[in-house]
Amino acid sequence: MAASRAALRAMREDVESLDIKDVTANWVNAVVLEAQIEERIKALADLSHTPLFFGRLDYLRTTQEGQRFYIGRRHVHDAAGDPMVIDWRAPVSQPFYRASRKDPQDVGLRRRFGYTGGELTAYEDEHLTDPSAVTFSGSAGGSQTSKLLQAEIERPRVGPMRDIVATIQPEQDEIVRGGLSGTVCVQGGPGTGKTAVGLHRVAYLLYAHRERLARTGTLVIGPNRSFLHYIEQVLPALGELEVRQSTVDDLVAHVEVRGEDTAAAAVVKGDARMAEVLRRAVRSHVTLPTEPLMVVRGSRRWRIPAYELEEVVRELLDRDVRYGAARDALPQRIAHAVLVRMEQAGEAPDDRVQDAVARNAAVKAAVKAIWPPVDPAKLVLRLLSDAEFLAAHADGILTAEEQAVILFPKAPRSAKSAKWSAADAVLIDEATDLVQRTHSLGHVVLDEAQDLSPMQYRAVGRRCSTGSATVLGDLAQGTTPWATASWAEALSHLGKPEAAVEELTAGFRVPREVIAYASRLLPHMSPGLAPVSSVRENPGSLSVRAVSDLDTAVVSACLESLAREGSIGLIASDARVPALAAALASAGLSYLSPGEETTPDTRLTLVPASLAKGLEYDYVVLDEPAAVVAAEPDERTGLRRLYVALTRAVSGLTVVHAQPLPRQLA
Repeated sequence: MAASRAALRAMREDVESLDIKDVTANWVNAVVLEAQIEERIKALADLSHTPLFFGRLDYLRTTQEGQRFYIGRRHVHDAAGDPMVIDWRAPVSQPFYRASRKDPQDVGLRRRFGYTGGELTAYEDEHLTDPSAVTFSGSAGGSQTSKLLQAEIERPRVGPMRDIVATIQPEQDEIVRGGLSGTVCVQGGPGTGKTAVGLHRVAYLLYAHRERLARTGTLVIGPNRSFLHYIEQVLPALGELEVRQSTVDDLVAHVEVRGEDTAAAAVVKGDARMAEVLRRAVRSHVTLPTEPLMVVRGSRRWRIPAYELEEVVRELLDRDVRYGAARDALPQRIAHAVLVRMEQAGEAPDDRVQDAVARNAAVKAAVKAIWPPVDPAKLVLRLLSDAEFLAAHADGILTAEEQAVILFPKAPRSAKSAKWSAADAVLIDEATDLVQRTHSLGHVVLDEAQDLSPMQYRAVGRRCSTGSATVLGDLAQGTTPWATASWAEALSHLGKPEAAVEELTAGFRVPREVIAYASRLLPHMSPGLAPVSSVRENPGSLSVRAVSDLDTAVVSACLESLAREGSIGLIASDARVPALAAALASAGLSYLSPGEETTPDTRLTLVPASLAKGLEYDYVVLDEPAAVVAAEPDERTGLRRLYVALTRAVSGLTVVHAQPLPRQLA
């Protein structure tokens, strides 16, 4: 360990000492090279509390000639260039996650290292080819629980989400190391590690396809900014600093969102049928020509009859290219028709003449009349403000009732003054893509995907239309009125119907007692969905308390949890948050908001149930389950919100209630 740290320090010093004065041709090259060197220095940082390696593989002589490899978060080499630590993503590291007694993959010994505060304090060996030796469950199918593996999974969670690179399981590793060309959808219940799997998959793809993804880009999409803040340290800890993170709302932020839809309006606006309504509305701006076009060039006049112009326009419409691309092509098509007549008259025009004709005032005027520019925001504003315009383009697609529910109660004066909703912004994004193609990235990770509407899936799909995606979610945790009914439907809207769907059913985070309690809700909200099977037994991890003084009991439960090591989440219905904040303040308990980083001094976070998804705490106190259910527009959504809240705990859950529990939990 000491030698590896010294070698990493030497690697960093080598980069810091580079002199680029005589190797750059100009100042632009110098700036680019300096930036690359700075990024390399950052990537070579040695984090004192992050071990350089967590495992070791001793290979048999059949493949690696008896070599020994230390497996870690990044590659480290000595002064001669020989590897001291192998990146966990390298092919030679794969058996650390996949090898078993049944399939040792030429590994004689697998060693796991244990750490305390960055100091190496323990190790644990598995002799994979010795029939008499012990192998561990949680490491490709043994019989005895690995204490180091269990300790790492159960290590108290203080601060942002951390990587799971030392504890990736075989079924998770198969997803992580999947190829770049294919899209994969991961269905995983609470505690199955689907978010971590998605992030580690990004890190793996950047390692295996770095040059390609450096050109095309990668993106991680989360449900809200609190969640993104929670996961933002995972990829940098794995050495990846350049991955962009965003919410769907940020992706489609063409306008300022200041309004809010009713549930009924949001469902219709998020329906995939709106894509065809918008397509019709955009194409309605094209007017077929009825008059001939006269182009004057020098002393000559060239006449293009109306029927020929109409043929050009219909051809562009039939090709169904983007509205803006077709509009850009139209003047060149008209100019080509003029050049044909010039050649027939004995002239010899070249490309410069065609470009000049395309810029002719008469041609420009004709293009503006036939194919006028379209402003996406103004188009959506007209659709949602003008009942006749909407009816004309939604005929046979939306019912009269559906059309009425999405109209503005009072038409805004302009696109700038309109109180746009989040669903409106997605419609504007769709219209924008109809006018001009959206840039596609190389790979997109979409987390908590079950809550997206069909139109939101389309918005994400546009960002990876020529790339691939990793879709992560749990159908049982869908808490929006438009939540995904099936992954096949969702992947179709995403534009990736051929994607493979993988299911993670082994839970590594939530204790067995807690997940069993939460799973009582599954038959009532997601019939047919298999419950998570937790590998962690933690007797006494669940406490359900009926009380008369709710606020006092909740504060008492928080104090009990704070007496233990780790982070504490107090989860409540959004309406209960102000009262609980006042109760905590009266008791002298400081607390954080979701997304704020816990510290050793402040470990309690007050979490509205609407923001709990994707977060995790060592201990959770859940306030009034009935209020969590009642806060949602329908019972199914309420039960799903409650299911999310019940499954945020890593070590213990305390449920405190004054009202009767929902009957589904009884």
